Amino acid sequence: MQEPGRLVAAIKYSGTWDKSRYEEKKAVLEDFMARRGLNPVGEPIWARYDPPFMPWFLRRNEVLIPIDEMTYGD
Repeated sequence: MQEPGRLVAAIKYSGTWDKSRYEEKKAVLEDFMARRGLNPVGEPIWARYDPPFMPWFLRRNEVLIPIDEMTYGD
């Protein structure tokens, strides 16, 4: 499935796929966006790139939040 291109704010982290870690990192990203005047235009995306058998300390994860391109670069 293809997704159209879009501008997102992102924060990467390693470790477990625990919901509380996702919420913690999402809050950090939302705070970053608010301080820089970046307006979200969609739902957050929880990107988990590794298979479940990957050791937790090697897993790569991201929280992505689509942003209004008009607020980027102001």
